[in-house]
Amino acid sequence: MENIASNVELLYKKAEQYSKTSLELLKLHTIEKTSDVISSLTVVISISIIVGMFTLFVNIGISFFIGNLLGNNALGFFIVSGFYLILGIVVFIFRKSLIKIPIDNLIVSKLLKEKKLSNDLEKS
Repeated sequence: MENIASNVELLYKKAEQYSKTSLELLKLHTIEKTSDVISSLTVVISISIIVGMFTLFVNIGISFFIGNLLGNNALGFFIVSGFYLILGIVVFIFRKSLIKIPIDNLIVSKLLKEKKLSNDLEKS
């Protein structure tokens, strides 16, 4: 009878240890996935800022160039601003397919990448 009680107690301790280890593994996996998504978004945001700054200065140059051609710098800026107004309207209309869906897909693929790899490893 004592042997059964000690086996049950040992089984309980192992189950408790297993659950603690599984919880710790889940925490670490969540931290890894979160850091992967945040670092990917940080890279995209950094590149976007650099491209945005480049585009800003190129557009200022184009505005001055068009303004000099037309004889009035203000007209150059109005023409470039009108172009961006039209571009903004187009992006607003197609914002779901141009912005939201690709970003959602990036985040989901980053979150599911590790899960797919671990499932493949379990199968082999």
